[in-house]
Amino acid sequence: MELYLISTILAGAVIIPLAVKTLFPYLLIDFLYFGVLLRILLKYVASRRRRPPFFALDRFLEQTAALPDKPFIVFGDETYTYADTDKKSNKIANALQSQPGYEAGVTVALFMGNEPSFLFTWLALAKLGSPVALLNYNIRSMSLLHCFNCCKAKVLIAAAELKVAVEDVLPSLLEQGVTVLLLAKCCDTPGIESFSDKVEEASDAPLPRSLRSHITLKSPAVYIYTSGTTGLPKAALVNQNRFVSALAVTSSYGVTSKDIMYVNLPLYHTAGFLIGFLGCIEIGSTIVLKRKFSASQFWDDCRKYNVTVVQYIGEVMRYLCCTPKRDNDRDHKVRLAIGNGVRAEVWREFLNRFGNIKVLEFYASTEGNVGFLNYAGKIGAVGRVHFLHQKLFPYILVKYDTERDEPMRDANGLCIEASKGETGLLVSKITDIAPFVGYAQNEEQTEKKKLRNVLKKGDLYFNTGDLMKIDKDNFIYFQDRVGDTFRVILYEWSL
Repeated sequence: MELYLISTILAGAVIIPLAVKTLFPYLLIDFLYFGVLLRILLKYVASRRRRPPFFALDRFLEQTAALPDKPFIVFGDETYTYADTDKKSNKIANALQSQPGYEAGVTVALFMGNEPSFLFTWLALAKLGSPVALLNYNIRSMSLLHCFNCCKAKVLIAAAELKVAVEDVLPSLLEQGVTVLLLAKCCDTPGIESFSDKVEEASDAPLPRSLRSHITLKSPAVYIYTSGTTGLPKAALVNQNRFVSALAVTSSYGVTSKDIMYVNLPLYHTAGFLIGFLGCIEIGSTIVLKRKFSASQFWDDCRKYNVTVVQYIGEVMRYLCCTPKRDNDRDHKVRLAIGNGVRAEVWREFLNRFGNIKVLEFYASTEGNVGFLNYAGKIGAVGRVHFLHQKLFPYILVKYDTERDEPMRDANGLCIEASKGETGLLVSKITDIAPFVGYAQNEEQTEKKKLRNVLKKGDLYFNTGDLMKIDKDNFIYFQDRVGDTFRVILYEWSL
């Protein structure tokens, strides 16, 4: 009898886990993600409660104190430690304080490509309490002027190679009383002042915290531009609270302080700036910064710098798969790829060719208040329905009339929820924990992104403009974009 009981217990110990795995294949990973969400929430709440207020810059200063000699930025043959970066940014900040036309706290527009000076300058402006508009370095003429005016900047700091583009809009800038600084040691254009020479002469002494004492969680941190069908970019206002939440989320991506991240996406956009730059600050890892994406140089760079984490958007993986095959395609240390927008067939081809790399696909938008993470690694999906996530960030897919370009509504004027397996418009409730700040100087476009009377009269949701689908296993798939949601990332690609 005892032998029978022991045999039954042992058999149950084997059969029950197998049965659970068969019937509920994602139960364990959902449970583990529950822990991840709790850690994100606790980290976010703890950061918000710190006094004095704790922002992204403060995390950088913490890392600098803890890891002063650790490489932070690698750019070609140049290497800058955390301490080097801190001192470089101090010199820029002190030079700015002595610059006529600049006052601590005013908005500054940054017009630069991917280079260390971009990061140094942003940190300097953060130390001075200035919000920063991250201008796309590809835009010109009226688009450039439009983007600059959106954020009401008082100062423009531009890279030397963009001098001609600045000269094209200079009369309008000078008419507005804008101070224009060029990162060069000399400049012969009236109205544009050289700035690199002032930086060289400036002190690298730390800046007093009092310069940013006015900043709160609701204060603007950066303006990141997103495009609509009108062709004119909209300035999404990203406040300090969004930075705090971004730091909490990026800490859950599985990147560690030992990792080396390859950042070849533009720093003027969310992926390169928030996930690449700020993500490395949060973790204390090293950035290998590339001026622009190059499919032919991608893996050689990864091997040269011992890269372990890479980023991708849109067609990056397809471009990599289109390069001629080489014997050393799998000869690298990359273990993790973070990004969004890869098609299922490209995802499979990427893994088959370049090896066992964990692809962490996510869904998010610069101005949006909802995001998903494909933590289960389901090829083709952007995320997975999780009860805690949905509780914290209430969202719903509603039926959408593509011909009339609007959500379908019932007899009571409320939206109709899409069934499982049916394509619907993703909308997310606007709450204190999931706010929608909107676009700078564009109340009309801000209002267009708000959807009222969704599930009940008087409620308010953010309209993502994205059509999604949830399958029978609760995985979420991106389907299409509607309305004026046409997110364009102007970028220089090189094969």
